[in-house]
Amino acid sequence: MAGATPPGEGDTGVVVETRQKTKRPPLYKVLLLNDDYTPMEFVVHVLERFFGMSHAQAFEVMLTVHKKGVAVVGVFSHEIAETKVGQVMDFARRHQHPLQCTMEKE
Repeated sequence: MAGATPPGEGDTGVVVETRQKTKRPPLYKVLLLNDDYTPMEFVVHVLERFFGMSHAQAFEVMLTVHKKGVAVVGVFSHEIAETKVGQVMDFARRHQHPLQCTMEKE
């Protein structure tokens, strides 16, 4: 075909690929609060069991909770933080300890 423009030549349109950036979900800090009744050993056990800490790490965090009144024990997505708080609270209640665990947006 005479006069036909070869493919790719004469195209003036620019293809711009727009990628939507997926927003990272907000993270939540899980906090353990001090009280005067929950045994230190129980707190260490909770930190090992529900937060995967070694005994040494758990002991250090427990001391922080004891001395400062609160400590961040992990940072998670909303669903995971909520689950961890529920697990800790249920476990403490079943063992008749008033241990408090909460979460707040980072």
